[in-house]
Amino acid sequence: MSILPAGAVALAILAQAPAGADPALASRDYLMGPGDVLEVAVAGRPDLSRLPTVQTTGDIWLPRAGEVAVAGLSCAEVARRIEPLLVAEDLPAPRVSVSVKEYQSQFVWVRGAVTRPGRKPLRSGMRLVDALLDAGGFAVNASGEVAVERSQTAFPDGGHALSFRFRGREPGQEELENLALPLRGGDVITASTQYWVAIGGSVTRPGTYELEPGMTLGRLIEKSGGVTRSGSDVVTVRRRGAAGGDVQTLEVDLKAVRAGEAPDPALQPNDDVAVRARRF
Repeated sequence: MSILPAGAVALAILAQAPAGADPALASRDYLMGPGDVLEVAVAGRPDLSRLPTVQTTGDIWLPRAGEVAVAGLSCAEVARRIEPLLVAEDLPAPRVSVSVKEYQSQFVWVRGAVTRPGRKPLRSGMRLVDALLDAGGFAVNASGEVAVERSQTAFPDGGHALSFRFRGREPGQEELENLALPLRGGDVITASTQYWVAIGGSVTRPGTYELEPGMTLGRLIEKSGGVTRSGSDVVTVRRRGAAGGDVQTLEVDLKAVRAGEAPDPALQPNDDVAVRARRF
C-alpha cells in the first residue's frame, strides 16, 4: 500500500511544525478570565508584587491597589490599570509588568484518535499543533484527518468548521500552515480514527486497504487491481458485529452489480472480502 501508518505520519508532521511563540511573549494578547493565575511584578518593589488568581467576579486583589477588575483585559491593559492605583509618595511612578502564570479560564477540547483526549487550557497564541501536542499527539489508529469546529465565532471564510488531512512524512507548506491555525476558546478538535478493510482471494493485489469515506465493494476491488483471470463473479464479505459480536456473511454477485441489477454495497470497518476462484 502507498500510505504510511497514520500514527507515524501524524507524529512526523507534528515534529516538523514551526516552533510556537516565545513563552516570555505568549500571554501578551490573552484576555484574562476567572481562574487564571497572574504574575504581577512591580519594579523595585517585591513587597507589592504578587501571584493573584482572577476570582469569579473577574477581580484580583493586590496590596495598596485593593480589588482590581481584570476580566477581559490583556496583560498590558491590566498593568496600565494597576499602575495609577499604586502611586504614593514612596512610589511616584510605578512600573508594573503582568504575565499569565497559569491559564485556567479558557479551553479547547481535543477528542478522537489522540493519546490524551480532553479539555486543554487555551494559551495565548495557541495553534492547532499545540493542542494536538498537548493531547499527546495522534494515536496509532489516527487517520491524519482533523476537524476543527468553532461555534462562538466564525472562521475567516464565514464557516464554523474546517477539516484538514495530514498524510506525508514530508509535510508541504500548506500542511504546516494548517497546523499553525490559531485557536480560540471553545474550539473543538476531532482527530478521526482510521479504519481498514481486507481483501483476498482472486484479486491482483490482495491485502489491507484504507477504508475511504463511502467506499464500496467495487471501489475496493478496483484498488486491489481487479479480479484475476481465475477469479469468479462471486464475492463473500465477512462483517463482524459490534464489540466482537456474531460474524455476518454477505454474498455479492459482481456481474449483477456491473449490470446495475444489484447495488454496489458500501463497506464497513474491518470487513473481510474474498473473491472466489472459478470452478473449472
